[in-house]
Amino acid sequence: MLRNALEPWHLLVVVAAVVLLFGYKRLPEVARGLGRSMRILKAETRALHEDDPAPQAAPAPPPAVEPAVVAEAEAEAEADKQEPARSSAEGGATQ
Repeated sequence: MLRNALEPWHLLVVVAAVVLLFGYKRLPEVARGLGRSMRILKAETRALHEDDPAPQAAPAPPPAVEPAVVAEAEAEAEADKQEPARSSAEGGATQ
């Protein structure tokens, strides 16, 4: 059924129908209007694609910290907490 859907004589019939509907004097004007419409449509679809925000990349994971570095930082923090207590204990005994 659709095997020979578009043959050359079909195109001739379509062209003849267009000429009969619009007349040969108006054909350039119709073609010009169709071309303008196609350019406008193309520009609008391009603008729609440009308006869409670009997909944002996932945020980068925080840098990995080695366990030894964490342990050293915790030990220093603990030592800082104990130092004021020692100096106040020492300072209180001398006064």
